[in-house]
Amino acid sequence: MALADASFLTRLRTIGTLEGTSTLVLFFVAMPLKYLAGFPLAVSIVGPIHGVLFIVLACMCVLAIERVPISARLGYAGIAAAFLPFGPFVMDRWLKEIAERG
Repeated sequence: MALADASFLTRLRTIGTLEGTSTLVLFFVAMPLKYLAGFPLAVSIVGPIHGVLFIVLACMCVLAIERVPISARLGYAGIAAAFLPFGPFVMDRWLKEIAERG
């Protein structure tokens, strides 16, 4: 099956990587700075960035069902994966396989 929109798949993978990285920065840099070093500004900066990336990723996963196309199951798994600290990186491996087959 040929990909209908390979560039959208590339953008989805990029947003997934950015969102996954923002989660790790939030958990392992910003939150320790807030709670261990008394520097709450770190979470005030990284938190909203992560939130926007999460929403963009969730929307793109739904859109990818029609645009790429990917299965609905994989699209919704992408949203579920975004709730886990390393989930977007696992999801990226599956999306990479689709891109390589495409």
